[in-house]
Amino acid sequence: MKNAANTTSRREFLKTSAGLTAAAATLNLGRSAWAAGGDTIKIGMIGCGGRCTGAAMDALDADPGVKLVAMAEIFSDKLESSLTKIKAHCPDRTQVDAAHKFTGFDGYKHVIESSDVVLIACSSKFHPKYMRAAIDAGKHVFVEKPHGIDPVGVRATQEAADLARTKNLCVLSGLHNRYNPGVIETMKRIHDGAIGNIVSMEVNFLRAPYVLVERQPGWSEIEYQFRNWYHFTWLAGDDVTQSLVHSVDKACWVMHEETPLKAHGLAGRSASFGTIYGDAFDHHSVVYEYANGVKMYALCRTQKNCYGGVSDYVYGTKGRASLLNYKIQGETNWDYPGPFPSPYKEEHKALFAAIRSGKPINSGSYMANSTMVAVLGQIVCYTGNQLGWKKAISADFAFEPRDCDFKTEPPVKPGPDGNYPIAVPGVTRLIKGT
Repeated sequence: MKNAANTTSRREFLKTSAGLTAAAATLNLGRSAWAAGGDTIKIGMIGCGGRCTGAAMDALDADPGVKLVAMAEIFSDKLESSLTKIKAHCPDRTQVDAAHKFTGFDGYKHVIESSDVVLIACSSKFHPKYMRAAIDAGKHVFVEKPHGIDPVGVRATQEAADLARTKNLCVLSGLHNRYNPGVIETMKRIHDGAIGNIVSMEVNFLRAPYVLVERQPGWSEIEYQFRNWYHFTWLAGDDVTQSLVHSVDKACWVMHEETPLKAHGLAGRSASFGTIYGDAFDHHSVVYEYANGVKMYALCRTQKNCYGGVSDYVYGTKGRASLLNYKIQGETNWDYPGPFPSPYKEEHKALFAAIRSGKPINSGSYMANSTMVAVLGQIVCYTGNQLGWKKAISADFAFEPRDCDFKTEPPVKPGPDGNYPIAVPGVTRLIKGT
C-alpha cells in the first residue's frame, strides 16, 4: 500500500512539470485510422548507435507494415554503419534514401517531420528534448532509457508524457522489463503476497566498461566527447542512470511505484583510469529507504576482470523472489515455465498494436518516476550526502551546458596525465544546501 507522505510527494513531482495548455487537451492526434497490419507506418531514428539500431530492427520485426524512412545522427559514419546493419536485417522495408539521412544537430527535426513514429536513442542528455519535440509534432515515440540525467530533464519527460496522453499518442519507454513475460508473472505473485510483506531488495548491474571509444587523430575535444559520450556525465549522467536504472525500475514496480523517502551512497573510481573513461565513476552503491522501513540496496560496477551479472532479489516475510530467474522460494515455491520471448521485441509489438488499434499505451506512469529514483542515487553518490526525495525532485539542477553543438566549449577537459576531473564525494555540490 502506498504511503500517504510519498503519494503527496508524487503529486508534488507532477506539479513541478509545467501545466499543459487547454488547447492541447482538445487535440486527438492518435493514428487510429491505421488498419490492422495493412497501412504503412513510417518510423524514423534519432541516434544511430547500437541501441537505436536494435530498436529499429525490433520495430521492423514487430509489424509487417512498418518501414524505416529517416535517420538522424551527428556523425555520418555512424549513420551509414547503422543503415548497413538494418538493411541486412530487413532489406525490403529499410527505405532511407539520401534525402532522408540527416546529420548535424538539427537532424532530429527532419526525422520528426518525415515519420509517424520516432525512435529516440542517442546521447541521453537529449532524450527529453527530442521526446517533447516529437510529441509536439503529433508523433508516437519510443524513448530509450534514461529518461533524463538530472531533475530538470526528468520533469521535462513527465510533462511530455502527460502531453502525449492528452493527444492520444503512444509513449513507449526503453525500460523493457515491463514487457518481459517472466518478470511480469513473477511480479504478479509478489504483489499477490507469495513472499509476504516486502522487507528489502538487492539489485545489481555489474559488468565491464561499456562501449569505450579511443580518441583518433584529428578529432577535436568536443567531437571526442560526443563519440565517447557514454563516459561523460554531462551527456550520459553515469552508470546509475544508464544501467542500474533497469534494476531500479523493477524495484519501483515491486513497490507499486512508491517513491523512497531518501537515499545515500558510496561511489568513486578505483580501477579505470585514462582518457577513455571520461569523467564517470567505475562503481556505485546506493541505499534507498522507504517510509515503511523497506530498504533497497542497489549496486553497479563497470570494471574489467571482476565478478559480473545482472540480478534483482526481493526478500519478504514468507520467502524471496529472483526477478530475472523468474523464481520464488519459501512458503511458496514457483518457477516460471515459459515462454521466453525477447522483451525488446515484445515492447515493440505492443507499441504498434496500440497504434493500429487507436488505444495508445503510455509509459509515463513509470518512466519518469524510475528515472528520478536513479537520478537521486547518482546525486547522493557524487556528493556523498544523504538526500531526500522531495528535495531532489524539485531541484533546478541540470548538467551544463544544456544546449550544445560542435562549437561548444567542453565542460571538462583532460589533465596532463590524461585523466578528466571527476566528482569528489564530500566536496562536489549539485543541489543547493546539500
